[in-house]
Amino acid sequence: MSWKEFSIAVPASTANLGPGFDSIGLALDLHLNIHVSPSDFWQLDYKTAGYAHLSNVEDNLILQAAKQAASAYGKTLPTAKLEIDTDIPLGRGLGSSASAIAAGIELADRLLGLDMTQQQKVRIGTDMEGHPDNISASLLGGLTISYFDDDQLETVHIEQVDIGVVLLIPQAIFLTEESRALLPEQLAYSDSVRGSAAANVLSAALVQGDWEKAGKLMSKDLFHQPYRQNRFPDYLEIGTVCLELGAYGYAISGAGPSLFIPVKSGEEQRIARALGERFPHYESLVTKPANAGTKSCETVA
Repeated sequence: MSWKEFSIAVPASTANLGPGFDSIGLALDLHLNIHVSPSDFWQLDYKTAGYAHLSNVEDNLILQAAKQAASAYGKTLPTAKLEIDTDIPLGRGLGSSASAIAAGIELADRLLGLDMTQQQKVRIGTDMEGHPDNISASLLGGLTISYFDDDQLETVHIEQVDIGVVLLIPQAIFLTEESRALLPEQLAYSDSVRGSAAANVLSAALVQGDWEKAGKLMSKDLFHQPYRQNRFPDYLEIGTVCLELGAYGYAISGAGPSLFIPVKSGEEQRIARALGERFPHYESLVTKPANAGTKSCETVA
């Protein structure tokens, strides 16, 4: 089939928000942008410093996701040139892998005219990721709360999220595999009950838009943060300072190493500046939720 040049935009994401382990995701206003044009062979041109090593066609995650989506429909992808620009920090727990997978699914949908539903896109992405938190947020935008097993995927989607966001980003990359290895294989029954209760109340507060209550629950996680926090310089001190400055709360973003700090809209610059001065070994970045998910459109000449 013939097709015209088009562009894809995919938001970053933060996952877990504390006790919502592997199930809660929030899209962020940092984006992976791809310009797609016809080519007789695959070409990958990364414009962003630090991403050039991902240009290998054989193991590029965008292409892997696109080919998997095409295969699910018994189709073969036409080749294309991808010019890729991104402001999502790589390997910092901000969903760079999920954004690449979302972009690949959208690429296949657009190139092949598959007309996939959002649910179908999220399912393919979740199968690749192994959990729906980041991928559902990047595909749908806003806030997502999901359940997933081999047979069923259910997502509650909140489109509008009215907060400011501060991210504390260290220079070091923290591989997800390394972070997962810190987690215990089992939890005590009492910890499981309290951890589930924290996740339940967090989810309910998020759906209601009650970020005051949600922030309090972020530090009540028993599933992953207690086992990972020692890898973060000044983790407990940062939490204390965040609350003193008026932030709603703080949480490890995904598997880390970035920290997610939700704040009242309008307060993000002040809080980011104060945190940057207090903890200069972190980059203090201001952003906001991305209410729109993955989008594609024809390029206007």
